[in-house]
Amino acid sequence: MVQVIRHTDYFDSSALVKQYLAEIGSAWVQSRCNDPARIIALAEIGRVEIAAAFASKLRGGFIAQAEYLMVRSRLTMDAQKRYHLIPVTSQRVDEAIELIARHKLRGFDAVHLACALHLNQALVDNGLAPLMFVAADGDLLQSAQAEGLETENPTLHP
Repeated sequence: MVQVIRHTDYFDSSALVKQYLAEIGSAWVQSRCNDPARIIALAEIGRVEIAAAFASKLRGGFIAQAEYLMVRSRLTMDAQKRYHLIPVTSQRVDEAIELIARHKLRGFDAVHLACALHLNQALVDNGLAPLMFVAADGDLLQSAQAEGLETENPTLHP
């Protein structure tokens, strides 16, 4: 029996929104998300941030109501069936507060980084490959690198 090597990507909402709306880097994100050998992880709050981005695009007239409803539905289905959702616990919030003290981060970005660092440690502790942290936010990527994570910016893959 051949064992499939699985890789884990942690997606911040700035990157995962590209799975649903056409933006710079969307093709790269879609190829990673559609790779069955890849686990896609994100904090539960990422769903809210992505839905907010959809609503903003709708209000701004960049997408029609039908597309808005379709991408929201796809996000819900993917969250239930495809993504590994990381719960935001009080411990992750405490870790995010510490990250804000060390790095130039917005609140939810610090929560994403705390969740990714927690998942990465669990992977490494279990003898698995470290995760790839994927975001389209320079400060967040710089902070993730400073914390020892490998990073990718989908906007560098047009």
